Amino acid sequence: MNQLKVAVVGAGHLGRIHARLLSTLPAFQLVAVVDPVEGNRRSVAEAHGIWPCVHYGEILGRVDAAVIATPTRRHHEVASQLLANGIHLLIEKPITASIAEADELIDLARRHGAVLQVGHVERFNPAFMHAQSECFDPKYIEAVRTSAFKFRSTDIGVVLDLMIHDIDLALALVRSPLRNVEAVGVSVFGDAEDIANARLSFDNGAVVTLSASRASYEAKRQVQVWSERGFASLDLASRSGTMVRPHRSIIERTFNVSQLTSEQVERLKDHLFDDLLPIEHFQAPAHDQITAELEDFADSIQRGRAPQVSGEQGRAALVVAEKILESIAAHSWDGHHVGRIGPQVAPSGHVLRGPHWGKSPARSATTWRQAS
Repeated sequence: MNQLKVAVVGAGHLGRIHARLLSTLPAFQLVAVVDPVEGNRRSVAEAHGIWPCVHYGEILGRVDAAVIATPTRRHHEVASQLLANGIHLLIEKPITASIAEADELIDLARRHGAVLQVGHVERFNPAFMHAQSECFDPKYIEAVRTSAFKFRSTDIGVVLDLMIHDIDLALALVRSPLRNVEAVGVSVFGDAEDIANARLSFDNGAVVTLSASRASYEAKRQVQVWSERGFASLDLASRSGTMVRPHRSIIERTFNVSQLTSEQVERLKDHLFDDLLPIEHFQAPAHDQITAELEDFADSIQRGRAPQVSGEQGRAALVVAEKILESIAAHSWDGHHVGRIGPQVAPSGHVLRGPHWGKSPARSATTWRQAS
């Protein structure tokens, strides 16, 4: 099968990673890198012996596929032009800056027969993949994702930067419409939220709690899932986890503590996690998630199938993210409808403004400078 000619648009941190990996994959022929910054495009072009381009228009008609790793605000502009020319796309998350933009890209991909994949790379985490088949119909999910401030993706807040990974994982497990969202967030370094917590409720009764911070002294990527079939605790960073598979009597609700003899009680005290709640500790086989993502991209193009993370799924994650941001913007810190709202970490008088600060009904234009 012929190699797919591919370009990387955006030569920042992720763009460089994509270029390096694409150059090693037999399904692709990396031919170009696009970046308006001369130093960025030149370094990638020289490293891989490819064509350096200033503008994405230069690759039209010359590539079969592209990876878009630009700032989020540029996703729609770049992707719409490439899709209109039938170029298959892998777009880094989030898919776009707005739902309307995502809808346009999905429609363009459909009309021009192009694959549209979104880079929710945790779907390819081997720990998640190991546990996914057993996390059927979850009732409660808790995810924590924290890191230090990396001085990247500053055009968006932590919800679209980090939390959206766990939004996507939750939606992959919970197959039910979203009912309600409650969220809070604070800004630390700029106008966007850097710390956020959200509670999602679904029509089937499932509840998901998400916590994300990019202002943490400790890096974590952890997910816990409770379902009727068992419990999973996943460390996505180390690709390891723990699975608890209850005994059949627990699942079928036939186990009755009150009917146990004293001898049975004493035994179960020492063998609870052998007999009734057997535990499996696992270390998933190591593989590079971005490589797996790119291989899925190539296979979806060659076979004419939907990718594991389609444009529609990227849109679904963005819908939830926007609802979380709306809840953060409307959250009253003082417990009454005219209280302070929006990302806030300091008490009145020493306020760090968030992106929705100017929407507060309690703000006076003469007292507070409108957020830009």
